[in-house]
Amino acid sequence: MAAVQIALDEQTRRRLCRTARSARAELRQVLRAKIVLAAADGIPNARIAADLQIGVDMVRKWRSRFAVTGLAGLSDAPRSGRPRRHGSDVRVRVIAVATSAPPWPESTWSHRAIAGRLADTGISASQVGRILADCDLRPYRVRG
Repeated sequence: MAAVQIALDEQTRRRLCRTARSARAELRQVLRAKIVLAAADGIPNARIAADLQIGVDMVRKWRSRFAVTGLAGLSDAPRSGRPRRHGSDVRVRVIAVATSAPPWPESTWSHRAIAGRLADTGISASQVGRILADCDLRPYRVRG
């Protein structure tokens, strides 16, 4: 079976090169960009896999996904799982509370305190922690 041919326009190639060289991009995005760039240069799947120390199936997967859907195909597909228990309105309220000033005797927010403030929503402290981690917010670390 012949490998899927990849043709890149100049703008897409620049974007993939920038991602492949990035020190801040996610490792999986860097790896996928390197796979596509190597495939566009006509390198066989087995050699790409050996150079990047990954499996040939992984090279085939990302090469074909890029060929079908372009840059959008390099992002992760939605995963199955339990639906969110709290909607976006509760998430916004958690973020609003976490970024506001805590009640007077306290100097910082805790996950438990935020959950207590939003008791009407039925949110737990651990769920508050997950929401804040998704947004990369740390209300317990403030500069004074």
